[in-house]
Amino acid sequence: MSNVIVITGGSSGIGAATALLAGERGYAVAVGYRANAARAEAVVASIRERGGRAGAVQVDVRLETSVVRCFETVERELGAPNVLVNSAGLAHAQARLEDMSAARMQEVLAVNVLGTLLCAREAVRRMSTRHGGAGGSIVNLSSAASRLGSPAEYVDYAASKGAVDTFTLGLAREVASEGIRVNAVRPGIIDTDFHARAGDPGRTTRLASTIPVQRVGTAEEVAFAILWLASAEAAFTTGAVLDVSGGR
Repeated sequence: MSNVIVITGGSSGIGAATALLAGERGYAVAVGYRANAARAEAVVASIRERGGRAGAVQVDVRLETSVVRCFETVERELGAPNVLVNSAGLAHAQARLEDMSAARMQEVLAVNVLGTLLCAREAVRRMSTRHGGAGGSIVNLSSAASRLGSPAEYVDYAASKGAVDTFTLGLAREVASEGIRVNAVRPGIIDTDFHARAGDPGRTTRLASTIPVQRVGTAEEVAFAILWLASAEAAFTTGAVLDVSGGR
């Protein structure tokens, strides 16, 4: 029986890099996406071309019904998941707090916090030995912003990722005796389209010299950390938040 991994936000950036690497390592990969079906199907096609198993699954992590339907689809088409990667995330354009609308804040918290909790809940219901599962691993995507604060840029995003850090620790302790490990990866400045989507495509170039290793990271470097935490090699690691930030 193959390992089955669910990756939200799997159609681009860190999520896509993780999906491709997971496929190479023998996982059956559920590539979660919200709106861009073409990008998700391209990731799936790449995995299949390399001999792997994969499928694209539409999910809006803000909506409970959508999350439940996603996990039911994965079970039906690929098998019971034993790894969840909560990679779906959102940041809006840079702004100071006094210029942020409540709608913006609510959307950031809905995707980054509520979405992470809902997906983790569905994973626990399937993985926990308390519910007849065989155990598993959850890896949440945090951000170095959670400890840097992102002043005058994305304090709402930073706050949401601080919540992810705390949730990771709490859930890890809650389900540790039920065969589930819960960890997080905290990326720094990574070369993906995340910055362009947040309205600052030149951010990686501008800030590279502020990183101790003098360069930005790659999505693949974050994927390596995610899949290590998900693997048996990290069997004694739970409740950890791993910085992948080049020392920043």
